[in-house]
Amino acid sequence: MGITHHANGVDNVQAIANLAMCRGMVGRPGCGLMPIRGHSNVQGIGSVGVTPKLKDAIFQNLQTKFGVQLPTTPGLDTLACIESAEAGGVKVAICLGGNLYGSNPDATYADSAMSKLRLCVTMNTTLNTGHAHGLAKSFIILPVLARDEEPEPTTQESMFNYVRLSDGGPKRVPGPRSEVEVIAEIGARTCPDASGIDWTAMRRTATIRHWISQVVPGFDKIDQIDKTKEEFVIDGRVIHQPKFPTSDGRAVMHVHTIPELLGTGANQLRMMTVRSEGQFNTVVYEEEDLYRNQERRDIILMHPDDLKRLGLKHDQRVDVRSDTGEMKGLLARGYEKMRAGNALTYYPESNVLVSRHADPQSKTPAFKNVIITVTAAGQ
Repeated sequence: MGITHHANGVDNVQAIANLAMCRGMVGRPGCGLMPIRGHSNVQGIGSVGVTPKLKDAIFQNLQTKFGVQLPTTPGLDTLACIESAEAGGVKVAICLGGNLYGSNPDATYADSAMSKLRLCVTMNTTLNTGHAHGLAKSFIILPVLARDEEPEPTTQESMFNYVRLSDGGPKRVPGPRSEVEVIAEIGARTCPDASGIDWTAMRRTATIRHWISQVVPGFDKIDQIDKTKEEFVIDGRVIHQPKFPTSDGRAVMHVHTIPELLGTGANQLRMMTVRSEGQFNTVVYEEEDLYRNQERRDIILMHPDDLKRLGLKHDQRVDVRSDTGEMKGLLARGYEKMRAGNALTYYPESNVLVSRHADPQSKTPAFKNVIITVTAAGQ
């Protein structure tokens, strides 16, 4: 995510691929490129088609095999959904886990936009900041079972492209239901006469795996994974020969100009937001960050030379501002592993400083390279 969280994130990825191709490192056993793409839910839902625009093959298979007529209006990415909610377009949100408020840049804007929703229903295993900010006029939290509490086996896609079985286990507390059961119940109540969909059968994870195998290319083996217990790599992901899925079988290289590096003012720094070892996505489980040997999160790390240049001392309280927002009273700390001219703050607390500027191709917000000013607290 440090590569993609830039306004030129796609260019970054293509430049890395260019270098690998120039060195002959793609399409050979024992080498190549392996993206580490975040946690399993993000990877899995992308693989099975939960994107603003369905891949053509998935779209056609859903229509022909389920006998349903799908809408062809353009889908919205996350930022577009938030902006539509602010403008009064999107009125209802159903969140399958996660923290829509906490994962968005420009926290002030996200709070305003989500507060304008008529209804927001969120299914979660853990309370998070999205249950206290950006509350819709009607806001419902549905507690659901975590993956290791599911009554039936589910699947996950690992960071290394393997689809594998997850067995589930006993509930920790009474009450929460399976996410699959909740979604199927909503489907049965809102679309009881939907042709081609047996909502009772859809409460079973085995049914969903069967349909994934029929609809999503490369997922044939998922149909019987609860019996075979065999993990597998999705077809076309691992390339041992220099032949690529293009019209002529050859890889495509891209040429980019290096973007102008901004943020050279007297008291300016280029800020990156990061996660700590003690958090999972937007949920912070402990203040300590073992990765950077920090015992708290209300800090901004910068090179000692920048502390001196800005007239600051180690652990002095400072106010941090961007064009989008401000954070007051952070502790400024010298951190020699930080390159001079740069700074580090923790996500999601520092989302208030991050603008809604996104990569025009991937629509990924630029959580890195945020231009900030740092001044002594109260100035």
